[in-house]
Amino acid sequence: MNPLEERIGHKFRNSLLLAEALTHPSLGHETHRHHFDNQRLEFLGDAVLQLVITEHLFAMFPREAEGRLTKLRSRLVSREALRRHAVKLELGQFLMMGRGEEACGGRERTSTLADAFEALLGAIYLDTNLATTRTFVLTLAAEDLAQIEIEPIDINPKGHLQELLQAISPRSPVYELLSESGREHEKTFAVRVLWEGMALGEGAGKSKKQAETAAACEAMQKKLWEQKTTLESVQANQAADVNATSSALSPADG
Repeated sequence: MNPLEERIGHKFRNSLLLAEALTHPSLGHETHRHHFDNQRLEFLGDAVLQLVITEHLFAMFPREAEGRLTKLRSRLVSREALRRHAVKLELGQFLMMGRGEEACGGRERTSTLADAFEALLGAIYLDTNLATTRTFVLTLAAEDLAQIEIEPIDINPKGHLQELLQAISPRSPVYELLSESGREHEKTFAVRVLWEGMALGEGAGKSKKQAETAAACEAMQKKLWEQKTTLESVQANQAADVNATSSALSPADG
């Protein structure tokens, strides 16, 4: 097995499928030579993922209406969710891509990692069967599936906070464990959420996930990042005014 096959726990019978799943379209564009790429497998993997998650949610929430099931599925198959799965597998380091794409941060780009993960699912499906692919997906998504039972159906505080912050900066919030107390089966965890060097909120819960969710909720209530962006805007305007004044006072070329 190669290192990626060890990570995913599957030895490909057809190694070309794995190579195809790991080939970014930029490789062919840059070399001006024909290369297969992972776009077709991404198309297939997306359909397989949708089926696996839909089937699982249908059984997991037998009383939920179609609208709420759709919202849950959207959380589990979002670009950010797929990026997290790809990061767990360290998928970015195995991708084959053009030098330009790599230089622009392609190995860490959310869309690239999400597409590669779907392509990998498509490759696993073709190399094995639906049952094997289902086990792979549900094992990797086990933490997310557990989380949706903790959080209210229509609310995803951590995901919402991340979307708000990534609209300002590409950096994601980080959750720091402050403490854990209590007996082994009755522990309470305290967590702080940090972003751009700022402590945005704190929370506590019976699990780390619950504490992180509480911290994200407090962060969205306080909205401390708005103070940071307002200050940066003021500083930028002041700097622009200084530059404009300096230019006006400078002697004309003559």
